Amino acid sequence: MNYLGAFGEASFEQVIEKSRFLGYCSRTAGEEEAKKYLEQVRLRHVGATHVCYGYIADALGNLQRFSDDCEPQGTAGLPILGVLKAQKLCETTVAVVRYFGGIKLGAGGLTRAYASTAAETVARAEKRSFEECVELLLTVAYPEVNACMRMIEGSEGELVGREFGAGATFTVAIRAARAQAFASDAVGALNGRVTIAEGKRYLYPFTL
Repeated sequence: MNYLGAFGEASFEQVIEKSRFLGYCSRTAGEEEAKKYLEQVRLRHVGATHVCYGYIADALGNLQRFSDDCEPQGTAGLPILGVLKAQKLCETTVAVVRYFGGIKLGAGGLTRAYASTAAETVARAEKRSFEECVELLLTVAYPEVNACMRMIEGSEGELVGREFGAGATFTVAIRAARAQAFASDAVGALNGRVTIAEGKRYLYPFTL
């Protein structure tokens, strides 16, 4: 199971007809995390007129929620959620905070304002591909450390740990489908002077 999701947090602000729109985007793994994140946003903006949001809380894209927070129905939460759906982002929450500036925007204007704020916020967010990975533990003697590091840096794997004892052990997260090929490449690059063991399997946020 693979999916795209935000990684970390991003924000964006714009002023439209004197109203301030502030967007926030964050990875939220599950509905409880999404609710906690939204509460944090509300606490940052206790004086805001509206805090509207959309989120997709699961890895399959099925658990979707949104809120207009007293804006006219369909003008805020749904456009925000639409941005997430268009980007195919899962386990991601977007909130848009509005401070009313005294000029009414109308339904169309509100929809454009919330959608554009959400889109600009998501555009600034780092995205990762969450894919099944396997950890491979590469153990080498100290004379092979530099060669092992060069091999890892030139590969599709991501170094997630290192340990130094009688030898040096590097833990690499590699896409499960590429694990066998990576192991073969490592043996070739190090002329067989490496011991490889398989570790944990889990979803890892690979850089796009």
